[in-house]
Amino acid sequence: MKAKAVLLLSLMFALPVSAANVIIVSAKNGAGIDAEAVKRIYLGKMKAFPDGSKALPLTFEQGNDIRGAFNTGVLGKSESQYSAFWSKLVFTGQGTPPEEVSTQEEMLQLVADNPNTIGFVDESLANDSVTVVGSF
Repeated sequence: MKAKAVLLLSLMFALPVSAANVIIVSAKNGAGIDAEAVKRIYLGKMKAFPDGSKALPLTFEQGNDIRGAFNTGVLGKSESQYSAFWSKLVFTGQGTPPEEVSTQEEMLQLVADNPNTIGFVDESLANDSVTVVGSF
């Protein structure tokens, strides 16, 4: 019995703890948005929020862990697939990729200040200046 308890405890501590990340819009944004709309906005298939206001998606620079989690968990694409997807759209003149930011603090500030932006940060950073519209 003691061996099982030790094994169970060692397994619990060996498992990675995943951080919760959230998709955010400005608290000034009154548009309702669902997961499918988020995906369509980030893949350039939708240029506006459901209420018709322009949508400006923000992402992090390539190599950022939260960007990788967003691309995989929300968009269903690896980093290389995401980059190739946008390279093709840019090359053919069919779209402009999301603007890249460097830090979560910058992302939070830009989204809070502009009701047309959408972004994502660690859940612990979300405050009353933004509205959480999803998590991953």
